[in-house]
Amino acid sequence: MFLTISTTGTPDRPATDLGFLLHKHPDSAQAFSTSYGTAHVLYPEASAERCTAALLLEVDPVALVRRGKKKDRAAPDAALAQYVNDRPYAASSLLAVALSSVFSSALRGVCKARPERAEETLPLRIEVPALPARGGSDLVRKLFEPLGWQVTADAVALDTQFPEWGDSRYVRLVLEGELRLAQALRHLYVLLPVLDDAKHYWVSADEVDKLLRAGEGWLAEHPEQKLITSRYLSRRWSLTRQAMERLELVRLADADDTDVEEIDNAVDETSDTEEKPVPLAVRRRDAILAALREAGAARVLDLGCGQGQLVQALLKDARVTEVVGVDVSVRALTIAARRLKLDRMGERQASRVQLFQGSLAYTDKRLKGYDAAVLSEVVEHLDLPRLPALEYAVFGSARPRTVLVTTPNVEYNVRWETLPAGHVRHGDHRFEWTREEFRAWAERVAARHGYDVRYVPVGPDDPEVGPPTQMAVFTLADTTTDPKTDTTTDPTTGATAGTATAKEAKAA
Repeated sequence: MFLTISTTGTPDRPATDLGFLLHKHPDSAQAFSTSYGTAHVLYPEASAERCTAALLLEVDPVALVRRGKKKDRAAPDAALAQYVNDRPYAASSLLAVALSSVFSSALRGVCKARPERAEETLPLRIEVPALPARGGSDLVRKLFEPLGWQVTADAVALDTQFPEWGDSRYVRLVLEGELRLAQALRHLYVLLPVLDDAKHYWVSADEVDKLLRAGEGWLAEHPEQKLITSRYLSRRWSLTRQAMERLELVRLADADDTDVEEIDNAVDETSDTEEKPVPLAVRRRDAILAALREAGAARVLDLGCGQGQLVQALLKDARVTEVVGVDVSVRALTIAARRLKLDRMGERQASRVQLFQGSLAYTDKRLKGYDAAVLSEVVEHLDLPRLPALEYAVFGSARPRTVLVTTPNVEYNVRWETLPAGHVRHGDHRFEWTREEFRAWAERVAARHGYDVRYVPVGPDDPEVGPPTQMAVFTLADTTTDPKTDTTTDPTTGATAGTATAKEAKAA
């Protein structure tokens, strides 16, 4: 079982940096023991111009049978078939496991010696001489081409002496493209067993987490997501459904402010005002910036920052000393980094901004200690049962002094001439609240977590249906917290209010 990874380089970016990224020195041939054989890493070529790393996995078919608690479901139920099969020669889940074991740091994108190279795209060429492909060459292309690869998948003849017998189910795979090495390894880790359509080990619930970790940044948007998920999880429907639901949450969170701006702009163009209207997205950002200035916030969290429009606006305010953008989508954060020109930003300016990946459905110690947090057009992208988890993560755990929440006012939708009756403003919105519904939710959140709340209209405040966007400004009340009971106590009245518990958030 064999796989090679090649790259080219220049004098200032030598190809031998591949050794640093893989954490394996090009001058050494190394061997690693696995449960089913020995994995060898060697470099057939290593120069500044071109470097190739090879992973050779020697599989012991007897150990495969004796150590496995479950039979290989790809092998027929016959005694010899357990010992005589293609496992020592064809790429499979065995090779995927070897990748994750031998190149674990590279899979995570970690390289202390060359951290800047780990973040760069490389000209990569990956070859797998024998890859089982249930679905043929067409399926191989459908899986890899959407990820940015140029794919060559040549079918292997069943027997070269008898061409009339046709092709086997194996292909010789060559992938070429410019990607980060960690991305390339994650693609292989997931898609090799998917194409083989078999796993050598029992698939349990923790495989869902493995799939989502390796598929971060690409699987949620992949056109063959359902097939990949089903095959990777050995067609176990309960696990597949769980994975698909979690991927859908990622996809919804990936909806960025750009789409909302396009809708807002299209609607604003139908206004009867004589002057060119100010887009609603701009008014919303202006209202947020004004509220943050009024609160005296210097260190600000943009939760669900999308492609970084608000982060960019905050950096223009000299009174803001630190801005942190958080989003579940790695793709959105990459676009935000480009928008902000982080790679060309001066040291002083760069010290003011951070972007990192995170889910607002989970508590995160990195979010504590900030003056303000902004949830701009975020809550409506979550299913209602998920809101308590977000509420606890932001108001119960992070507890910034000020929290701004903006969301569409569904009552105003009748004023949009371009919006069909009964439709929400964006296809990813799970709900849109009336003013009464939004205020009821905000009052409950404020009471549970010891905040005061006031409401600010954003956009023209229609006397009948209200403003197009509604904003709640939460301000931490003058309270003390009892860590034993997780309640807040008003020092003037002695009244207490319990917060949403971590147990409730987890249940949500």
